[in-house]
Amino acid sequence: MTVIESTVEVNRPAAEVYAFLSNMNNHQQLMPENIYNWESTEDDARFTIQNMAKLAIKISSRIENQEITAIPSEKAPFDVELKWTVADNGNGTTTAKHIISADLNMMMKMLASGPLQKLADHQTEKLKEILG
Repeated sequence: MTVIESTVEVNRPAAEVYAFLSNMNNHQQLMPENIYNWESTEDDARFTIQNMAKLAIKISSRIENQEITAIPSEKAPFDVELKWTVADNGNGTTTAKHIISADLNMMMKMLASGPLQKLADHQTEKLKEILG
């Protein structure tokens, strides 16, 4: 299992960060420009990654103000889990961590781990931009 992580500190309480992340409609704002054909509801999203694949994901579990996990809702090119964790820092700020766990063979790991890391970093930076 390949695990890719990106962490950011956001100047908002954990409950606010969690509320934003727990609604899949908000995730479109976190996506890079190579994502298009975005469709979403509160619990799921489907989109196309330019020159790569179509993905459909759904939230599989929520732990109030702590964690949101999303998994593919249709067959994906590889098994993947997208997880966000939020931790209250006690001073009005929150540490948000985006964790992508993907079951990649050696070849896929070489091809996909760079873009996946870039995606995770992009999403955490956008989260900080949007929520401050």
